[in-house]
Amino acid sequence: MALKYKRVLLKLSGEALSGPEKYGIHMPTLQNISQEIKEIHANKVEVAIVIGAGNIFRGLRASAEGMDRAPADYMGMIGTVINALALQNALEKEDIPTRVQSAIQMEQVCEPYIRRRAMRHLEKGRIVILSGGTGNPYFSTDTAAALRAAEIHADVILKATKVDGVFDKDPMEHPDAKLFKELSYMDVLNRKLRVMDSTAITLCMENQLPILVFNMREKGNILRVIQGDAIGTIVHA
Repeated sequence: MALKYKRVLLKLSGEALSGPEKYGIHMPTLQNISQEIKEIHANKVEVAIVIGAGNIFRGLRASAEGMDRAPADYMGMIGTVINALALQNALEKEDIPTRVQSAIQMEQVCEPYIRRRAMRHLEKGRIVILSGGTGNPYFSTDTAAALRAAEIHADVILKATKVDGVFDKDPMEHPDAKLFKELSYMDVLNRKLRVMDSTAITLCMENQLPILVFNMREKGNILRVIQGDAIGTIVHA
């Protein structure tokens, strides 16, 4: 099978794990996600995953409601480790060797994030889940995804969403929303499109790292993206 990408970083939101629920981890959804990842792993694609924690705790929202931003962000980072361990368990039930690394050290449950070790895991055919954000407050998991993708020399960031790509306005609220098939980094920044935050977009632009935004809910879409099918929105130079 011809593959367009050999090493990818998959960015999952925490909400992706909650499925139809508002909070927490929905086990059937988690199983579906792991089976989709299994498909691309079976095709010898090296897969790193950065996961959010919006299904457990949002530091930015807590900060807006009066909590100090730094501890709120640390709580969110710890939430990503919970999601990472759940995803690891689901992937290992599919017989996929998986390692969780965290930017916040938790030696009893996962490895510390070490760039060269993460790359070695990928070379050995293991999926690596990179949790704990960047390890610093004030940075989103989008920025963590851009940073880690640059560090491990990923070919592309696959941004999994619940819609078909990037639109000029929210397609959930506006049926006439226009889907963009291709955008430049500056288009995203100038139009203030909600792809990733501006820090993440700038980091991708500086490192010539393409971002492919696609609908995770369509079965088989991850494999289609890896094969180079024209789905979703590509953001590049």
